[in-house]
Formats: sequence, structure tokens, C-alpha cells
Amino acid sequence: MMEEERIAIGIDLGGTNIKGVLVNETGDVLHSLTAETAGSTPWKEEVMKMISALKTISADVKHIGIAAPGLSNSLNSLIAFMPGRLQELQGLDWSLYLQENVIVLNDAHAALIAESRLGAGKGIKNLLMVTLGTGVGGALLIDGKLHQGFLQRAGHVGHICLDSEGSPGILDIPGTLEEAFGNVTVFKRSYGKFDSALSLVEAYKAGDTLATYLWLTAVRKLSLALCSLINIVSPELIILGGGIAKAKTALTEPLETFMQLYEWQPGGEKTPIVLSGFNDFSGAIGAALHTLTYKIT
Repeated sequence: MMEEERIAIGIDLGGTNIKGVLVNETGDVLHSLTAETAGSTPWKEEVMKMISALKTISADVKHIGIAAPGLSNSLNSLIAFMPGRLQELQGLDWSLYLQENVIVLNDAHAALIAESRLGAGKGIKNLLMVTLGTGVGGALLIDGKLHQGFLQRAGHVGHICLDSEGSPGILDIPGTLEEAFGNVTVFKRSYGKFDSALSLVEAYKAGDTLATYLWLTAVRKLSLALCSLINIVSPELIILGGGIAKAKTALTEPLETFMQLYEWQPGGEKTPIVLSGFNDFSGAIGAALHTLTYKIT
């Protein structure tokens, strides 16, 4: 008798959008949905509605994974620590709320799982993933395994300090990479002229002087963060994901220029940097794939 195909639902809860996918164990996306996090329906109810909609397509789904910002607990049942954003997310037990078995993990960790199994990082054992969106997140693959570390905190690259005199971020650390590059600070950084990184990029591409200054300043700071992380972690590959990665060559070309200036390249070897192969859905796909292999204890 032919073995029944295993299918999972993956949800990626972000500060701007909620993304949902129906995925089989080979990573094929059978269906996808998106909704605004701050839309007319409260985000918790939106997640429930999205899962119900995906279940109408495949009613026998028994695996649900949710990716969200913050630190998951050791049981991967909830986000244990998430200061500053998505009020009510911290401590929300998704299995109780949805009355389903749900596996929860950090959104950047989920994105890395998707990339390492099926995307730009397939076959590579040592990876650094940096997600550039509302905030800045990250994840590490070391010797082929997701490295979560003590308190599941590993990979939070957005909270490294680049300027000890800078404005404090959500963890009170001054001058972080997230403050320098995240979507959340664009309005403040641009003196109220731009409301998103992508609108800033469009103005940069059109030759706007202020936009050019702001964007290249942010990309330079990103390059300094990446060079520092390369010296500590020594990844074989860096993958950039998240909504701001949609800037594509407007991001990668100036970043390459700054990396050439600052990266230590022993023997002329530089660390390759590529864009995510999954665009907006890597977190949702990774959450789905993770729940298919996760053993509930």
C-alpha cells in the first residue's frame, strides 16, 4: 500500500504580515496565503482563520508549525520572550489557543531551516542567515545543525551594538544593527520622509540625495556587522532574507563594495553573500518542514 503523503501547515507571524503555507515533506508549496498583521482582524484570530482556510484544502493535516519573532521555550510550544512588539505573543501557548499540536520556533531559525534544506544553503554545513524586515533577525547552522544555544537565543544578530552612543533598541542596547537597518526605524532615520525601507530604496534608485545618503549609510553599517560576524562565526555562506531583501541589486551591489573594504579575506577568499531563494515565505516553509521532523516529548 502506498504511504500517505505527509503535509504540514506553516505560519510565519511577522510585524507587518502573516504568511501561511501548505507544504509536503519534499518542500513543495501546495498553497499559500497572506494577511496584514495589523489588519481588520486581530492577529491571533487571523492566524486561526488562516489555518482553518489551509485545512479546507487538505483536511488531514496533523502538523502545524508557527514561526514568530522572539525566543521560543525549550519545549517549542510558545514564544517565551518577545519584548516590545506583538503584544500578547509572549507566553501565548498556541497548542491551547488553537486546540492543536503546534510547534513554535523563532522566525529567523525557521527561515534558515527552509534555506538549508531546500534553498540557497542546501548542502552547506555552516551558514549564517540574516533576516531584514520589520526588525533584523538571524540564525546559525553549525556543522549541519540549527544552533539555538542557551535560552534558544543564538542568532539574534539584530541586537549587536554598532554604535555605543546610538539610540537604544527594544533590548536597551544602544546603536544596534536593527536600529540601523530595520524597517521599524526608517521613518525616524529619514526625518519622517520615508515610511518603509523599500520606499527609501525607490527614492535612492531615482537619485534622491537624502535617500542615497540614508540607504548607503545603512548598507555600510550592515556590511560592518556582517564582517564582524564573519570573524566570529566563519560561515561558508551568508543568506539575506526578509522583506528588505526585495531591494535586490540596490542592496547587493553597494553591500559588495563595502564588504570589499572591510572583510578580512585570508588568501583572497571572501565569504559569499546571496539572497534568500524563498522570498517572503521562507519562515512559513521552514516552520512547516520543522514540524514534520520534530519529536514531541
